[in-house]
Amino acid sequence: MDKKLILVQGAGRGLGLALVHQVLQDNVACVCATARDPRAADGLMELQSEYGEDRLMLLPLDLAEEDSIAEARRAVGAQYDRLDLMITCAGLLHDDQGLWPEKQLADIKPENLAKSFVINATGPVLMIKHFHDLLTHGERAVIASLSARVGSISDNGFGGWYAYRASKAAQNQFTKTASIELKRKSQALICVGLHPGTVNTGLSEPFQKRVPAKQLQTPEQAAKHLLGVIAQLSPDDSGQLFDWAGKRIQP
Repeated sequence: MDKKLILVQGAGRGLGLALVHQVLQDNVACVCATARDPRAADGLMELQSEYGEDRLMLLPLDLAEEDSIAEARRAVGAQYDRLDLMITCAGLLHDDQGLWPEKQLADIKPENLAKSFVINATGPVLMIKHFHDLLTHGERAVIASLSARVGSISDNGFGGWYAYRASKAAQNQFTKTASIELKRKSQALICVGLHPGTVNTGLSEPFQKRVPAKQLQTPEQAAKHLLGVIAQLSPDDSGQLFDWAGKRIQP
């Protein structure tokens, strides 16, 4: 296969969908795109209609269910023997069932902590667990998990947001720990976290009033920035967290 093969988890909408569209537009890759129900993701279906099933493979994957992740791995492995880039995009900050960023200790709910960790920390490391063998082929490959600056302990100057901060910090620790193990399998593999900045998606929508207009990126802008950062990464960067401009974020 002449083109690179990219897997994008959480590609049904927002930044994940924009990443899929960008790499297809650039004509440098074939894409495996996952969503909980890809047939209900109109944007993905339109892209597959435009670019064809040979360029865009759609797979169901629920990040909260390990069996679903394992099944997606089997489906990808049945068609391809390697990946060149895997991007895990899903993140959870709030939902319509009572999960909301905490302002104070009194707001902490154990069920919301657990829910946040499932999507923001456990899910991304399970993606690495099940797919890493397709990326440790000895040539340059990248595992990138979308994280957040607020997961940095040293950068925490405002407090609050307990569940999101802690689950993203855990995600960054998982990324670092996996990078150490996987380096023994392939010196050319790069495993990083990426902070996309504030992107105009459903995740950030309730909080956009505080963001200066110039700092609010469209999904298309953020996708271009992140793919640019990924293109510049070297094996020495493995285990680190970078923002959308390529600057390292301290843990």
